[in-house]
Amino acid sequence: MDIIRTIDEIDLQILHILQEKARIPNAEVSRQIGMAPSAVLERIRKLEERGIIEGYEVRLNPAAFAQGLAAFLFIEADAADNGQLGERLAQVAGVQEVHQVAGPDGYLVKLRAADPGELGRILREEIQRFPGVRATRTQIVLNTLKETRRIDLDAKEE
Repeated sequence: MDIIRTIDEIDLQILHILQEKARIPNAEVSRQIGMAPSAVLERIRKLEERGIIEGYEVRLNPAAFAQGLAAFLFIEADAADNGQLGERLAQVAGVQEVHQVAGPDGYLVKLRAADPGELGRILREEIQRFPGVRATRTQIVLNTLKETRRIDLDAKEE
């Protein structure tokens, strides 16, 4: 069963509000949707228990932490890889995302570093030395036009 089918209109309103500003006071959420604060709090608790709300994050400016360079790494894995390489990649400092993908590359990794020199060092001294790495290709991000983890809650099921 799709999760979206188990969410009612009030839950969707709450999720819209929380995606916009996760630190919004419960009383303000209640005011916006016209429900008692205790009822809204109970709904949020249930959304968390069901895994619909996975957590709350603060978005930080990467440049303020000397991680202004973003790069996407395409990592070709050995055919025998059973996911262990992905687990190793996830432990590398600066790695923000690890996706196992279809096609010739086994993994797509988003990594942040201070500059191209640090990126090169991470590739040479860490990633390319992992067992199971056959080859890597790197795309350095020149400019980010959009970056989000928000889910489109208005998407209609077909």
